[in-house]
Amino acid sequence: MKATTQTIQAIERALRKVAAKYPNEEDRQVLTDIYLQAKPESGELLAFNDDDDELTRCVIEQWIDYRGEHFYDDIVPVLRQCIQNMTGTLENTGLLKPYSFVLQNDEKETLGDIYLMDDEHQIFDGELLKGLDSDLDEFLEKLLGE
Repeated sequence: MKATTQTIQAIERALRKVAAKYPNEEDRQVLTDIYLQAKPESGELLAFNDDDDELTRCVIEQWIDYRGEHFYDDIVPVLRQCIQNMTGTLENTGLLKPYSFVLQNDEKETLGDIYLMDDEHQIFDGELLKGLDSDLDEFLEKLLGE
């Protein structure tokens, strides 16, 4: 999906609203991840915290009645690009690191991490834990002597 300028602006406006909910105050650091929920039927993009409190919502006109077969796969690069564009703003929030932006479907099932920020790393491709299962299986086999 090639995002329009209007789409990019709407997503970045929503991200600014999320960042504004968590001002950077030394005595008030918040431990939460941000959950982005996209709804292809209505074009809505919603953001929630860990407590399922809605932080913001907007309508992405380009997403309304999206006809592609892989809506969520198609919007991930757009969301990542917008978050990457907003890195400076997002780094200076009152969110306690590490935190991540997680994509969910309209049933709130996690589809994957879009962005992970900790004190030393920024991960935009969701590949932080790639291969972890096979590494743990190998470790367990060695540990059990199988």
